[in-house]
This record gives sequence, C-alpha cells and structure tokens, in this order.
Amino acid sequence: MIFVGLGIGAVSLVTFVAFCLDKWRARAGGWRISEATLLGLALLGGWPGAKLAQRMVRHKTRKMPFAAHLNRVPLIWLGFAGLIAIGYAATTLR
Repeated sequence: MIFVGLGIGAVSLVTFVAFCLDKWRARAGGWRISEATLLGLALLGGWPGAKLAQRMVRHKTRKMPFAAHLNRVPLIWLGFAGLIAIGYAATTLR
C-alpha cells in the first residue's frame, strides 16, 4: 500500500511540474503541453498535483471543458477506490 502512495506522490509531482511548465510556456508563447497529456497525467494519479498547480499558478482555471474534465478525475479515483473496497470486503467477509 505504501508503494501506491509513493507512486501517486511521484506522478503528482510530475503533473505539478508539467502544469507549471505549460503555464510558463503559455506566457512565453512557446510550445505547449497538450491538454490530453495533462489530463492523462492527472488520470494516472497526478490529480492532486494538477489541482494544486491549477490553484497556485492559476492555470487552466477558466477553460471550462478542461476544468470540468479535471474536476471529474478525483471522482473517478474515488469510484475505483470504492469498487476496490467493496471487492476487498466481499472476499474478506466470506
């Protein structure tokens, strides 16, 4: 279980850096990181870093389709956690 937490922490750090880099590139007019990549990183477990970067550097907060998709990612993770917990309880309580 500790490895899951460390993995989520590592992906969150990478995602945070990606959001900050994309914000910096947006200001500089440079090559951007695609929204699909940013959302993919969030979906892989980097959503805490994505939400933190979104708030700290004010990135992708007003772009509504993206912001709405990013807000759904923690709900997806919560759903998966619930399914895992239900499956674990079902096998343990037999």
